[in-house]
Amino acid sequence: MAGKKKKEKKAISRLHVRNKHVGRYDFDALTACEPDLSAFVRPNLYGDDSIDFADPAGVKMLNKALLKYHYQVEGWDIPDGYLCPPIPGRADYIHHMADLLCSHNFGRIPTGDTVLALDIGVGASCIYPILGQKEYGWSFIATDIDENALASSGQIIEKNPTLKNRVEFRLQKEPKDIIYGIITKEERVDLTLCNPPFHASAEEAQKGSLRKVNNLGSKKSKVPVLNFGGQSNELWCDGGEKKFIREMIRQSSKFPESCYWYSSLVSKQSSLTSIYDALDKAKATKVETIPMGQGNKSSRIVAWSFLTKEQQKSWKELRWKKK
Repeated sequence: MAGKKKKEKKAISRLHVRNKHVGRYDFDALTACEPDLSAFVRPNLYGDDSIDFADPAGVKMLNKALLKYHYQVEGWDIPDGYLCPPIPGRADYIHHMADLLCSHNFGRIPTGDTVLALDIGVGASCIYPILGQKEYGWSFIATDIDENALASSGQIIEKNPTLKNRVEFRLQKEPKDIIYGIITKEERVDLTLCNPPFHASAEEAQKGSLRKVNNLGSKKSKVPVLNFGGQSNELWCDGGEKKFIREMIRQSSKFPESCYWYSSLVSKQSSLTSIYDALDKAKATKVETIPMGQGNKSSRIVAWSFLTKEQQKSWKELRWKKK
């Protein structure tokens, strides 16, 4: 496979240079923008203003303030029990994919609403369409198997006029399908974004949620906070992220000319060998592995394409060339 990168670069410990969340949170500015956040702000062990990141209500209010202050998003909210995304990390995914498009477009990031992204598993927060539209003006197809999640994301869009007509929601009616039933072979999508279910079982997901809460909080708990970790379909699937991404690769290979860059987050480095094997079998023409890191946590994006060099050239000319 041409251009495949099996060796991952050393994980970076800082956010992308264009990420608005580089450095410490400015709680004075955030509480001025969203006064309700002030109820959750208190000094941490070092005497700096912070929140209790093990408290789901506090984390959700911080997200609301961040989106309002940095992206001018009004009325953001998610129902109890749904995944509350870490905005800095989600923004990093958007910026790295913009760089990947840039590296294949003569050093220019394709921007504007003619650039179409497919968000696989948009959830209740609509976070990727918000960030992609606000940062680069991209349009989105947003999919999910959960009608309530789609309804929640739709309500966020309705509250923000600048986001209207930029996001099309499509319900995935077959839970085992990812690409099938969402796009047609005639449609053209410039990139996909996906945060796949991480765990392989409900028990593993519960243990992971409990470990996360205990790592963040000062008090140890024996019961995970139910509305901290997300719905079951957001957290786990049979076989975990490895099986999910392998199936995504298999289905994407049936739509080789429909997307320039398919991509997914990969949380476990141990998943990479199996994912690369699946890409070999699917005959991907190009594979990129992009490391990401925040604090002590490291992850990566795996992106792949099936386009030939001639198809890539035509794609750039038709879809990304400045008029």
